[in-house]
Amino acid sequence: MEQQLLIVMIIYMGLLILWGVYQGRKVKNAQDYAIAGRKLPGWVAALSERATGESSWALLGLPGAAYAMGLTEIWTAIGCVAGIIVAWALISWRLRDAAEKYDITTYTDFIARKHSETARTIRVVASAAIVFFFFFYVGAQFLGGGKTLFTMFGIQPETGMLITAAIIVPYTIYGGFRSVVYTDVVQAIVMITALIIGPIVGLNYLANHPETYASDIGEALQLAGPSYQSFVGGASGFGAGVIIVGGFSWFFGYLGGQPQLSMRFMAISDMRQARKARNIGIVWTLIAYIGALMIGWIGLAIFGPHGLEDQEYVMPAVMLQIFPPAIASILITGAIAAMISTADSLLILSATEFSENLLKPLLKYFKMEIPNPLVQSRIVTASLAVIALLLAYVVEATLIFSLVSYVWAGIGGTFSIVILLTLMWPKYHGRAVVLTIISGLVFTIFWISTGMDEEIPARLLSFVVAFIVAVLATYLIPKKESEPQNI
Repeated sequence: MEQQLLIVMIIYMGLLILWGVYQGRKVKNAQDYAIAGRKLPGWVAALSERATGESSWALLGLPGAAYAMGLTEIWTAIGCVAGIIVAWALISWRLRDAAEKYDITTYTDFIARKHSETARTIRVVASAAIVFFFFFYVGAQFLGGGKTLFTMFGIQPETGMLITAAIIVPYTIYGGFRSVVYTDVVQAIVMITALIIGPIVGLNYLANHPETYASDIGEALQLAGPSYQSFVGGASGFGAGVIIVGGFSWFFGYLGGQPQLSMRFMAISDMRQARKARNIGIVWTLIAYIGALMIGWIGLAIFGPHGLEDQEYVMPAVMLQIFPPAIASILITGAIAAMISTADSLLILSATEFSENLLKPLLKYFKMEIPNPLVQSRIVTASLAVIALLLAYVVEATLIFSLVSYVWAGIGGTFSIVILLTLMWPKYHGRAVVLTIISGLVFTIFWISTGMDEEIPARLLSFVVAFIVAVLATYLIPKKESEPQNI
């Protein structure tokens, strides 16, 4: 079985690389490279955004949590789904319109152009924060790829990291955002296929195999213990509230604050396509989250609460149990590929932010000749990929994952406030934006590093703190006079 899975994965990855390179041939300039010329069809933008946002989470993380926690994990699913629906329904089309109006190329570009009076400061502060944390985010994806290949095939993690980089880096360097988006489409289709047919076949399998731990999900939750049947894990009072708030707090990171997701909104070609993207994105999300929870609970019914050593591999274990080897191999390969290729979205985001908002202004300041923008973007992407890979090798994995933990709260919660107020509150100005970003990130680092995140999640409090600072700064600090418009 392992050999068959490896063969399927090699073929799948090979075709994916070729598809990415083919799409890269259509890249003609720096804007194509950074944001696909803002000409994405709605269905492409929607599937890419969903694959980027949910890849390893929907296929490994959420099923694993449902397997380990039972019904309690519903709150996390509700928080995520609510955030995604709000993002697609209320934010996506506004970001698309703003991207067209201001002719933006990067995520930070939009914020800076909207608050042109402090554009230079915003570019430096926002881009530096995103690039720094996403360096480690990319490194974490390389580490995750190495761990996955070791678990599935026994390949040493160090070698697995190199293989992961060799898969995604070439087409990302060549085709940039366009190649990344169109390879994401393939991932999203494979993912949703697994999350639809997996639960259907799994329920049928349970009904026809009485030798399993339980004959259906309800019986499995009952046999596993009271905490599995409880929506709050058997807790009460404050503890129950912490569980509910902790799960739902994922909501706040989806409100425009994840740059790699918001860039998909900005790249949609027109309003008609934006409406199509909204519908596809919401429907995909509802189906995917129901499917992911179901796979976790089906795994509980098949294996019991202590039947798996690693809860996050419940999805591959279930697929191997309920499908013939050939079909299981394809679905598992899709799960592995989706997780590994998440790095491409993070890499291209970091590269474009660094190239457009940090390197280019620096070259202009020193009156140095700016090379061909497309060549510059590719060189920067390659350089950042090498640095991220080296980080994965030389920096302790615990430190990398600790810094990644700041991303959803610090970047997601903080920039969600910046995006929401920039779009919807005319009084909000550039100086307040800078203070919002700095305070949100500083608070997140303090809150998580002191261990208080275990009591009240930083995903919620960073959002609240950033909002309070944004409002106070807007009213108490005067708006700066406009800078020259060559920004």
